[in-house]
Amino acid sequence: MIRILRNDGWYIVAIRGSHRQFRHPVKAGRVTVSGHLGDDLSPGTLNSVFKQAGLKK
Repeated sequence: MIRILRNDGWYIVAIRGSHRQFRHPVKAGRVTVSGHLGDDLSPGTLNSVFKQAGLKK
């Protein structure tokens, strides 16, 4: 998931515990990804991240 966001131009602006917040230079808002690196995301969380980032599956 993080690789997909970075390839789309998102960059990390904050890390608190297992949550990472990303910002995009053009797109509005922030995207929050929870979980430690290597953890699997549940389908609902994955859909939420895609929706926040304005990406399609």
